[in-house]
Amino acid sequence: CYTGDVSDPQRGMYDLEYYLNFARELDALGTHVLAIKDMAGLLKPEAAHTLVSAIRAEHPDLPIHVHTHDTAGTGVASMLAAAKAGADAVDAAMDAMSGMTSQPSLGAIVASTSGSDLDTGMTLKEVSQVNEYWEECRGLYAPFESGQKSGSADVYIHEMPGGQYT
Repeated sequence: CYTGDVSDPQRGMYDLEYYLNFARELDALGTHVLAIKDMAGLLKPEAAHTLVSAIRAEHPDLPIHVHTHDTAGTGVASMLAAAKAGADAVDAAMDAMSGMTSQPSLGAIVASTSGSDLDTGMTLKEVSQVNEYWEECRGLYAPFESGQKSGSADVYIHEMPGGQYT
């Protein structure tokens, strides 16, 4: 699980070397995939680039999968930074279900990578067609939502995971 901020060396024990040592231990144990699970949405774009680049440099053949929440609104940028740094997979949610304490928008990632070396192979039109279904479904569950209306950067202060936040 990711916590802290590897792009800020003043943040204490959860620095880049902590995560590199943990990745080394997992690799030595024979892990098949290294998952970076950011339960609170703390992984800022620069930190995503720093962390994934460093792990990729030491473990060029180990698949890296990054999961985050979009609590502060930086999830798409962080997932793009992780992918550019060498992550093999990043998590996203259908647009209708994305944002805030959910995952970053799949549509935004598809549009942002279209025509690049990170192109997902999906089109925004295809994603939008599937998204229409999820927009209808989301309305059915509206009575159970937390009432949170927007992202909030205060997650960088309290570091509360998405499931607890809402």
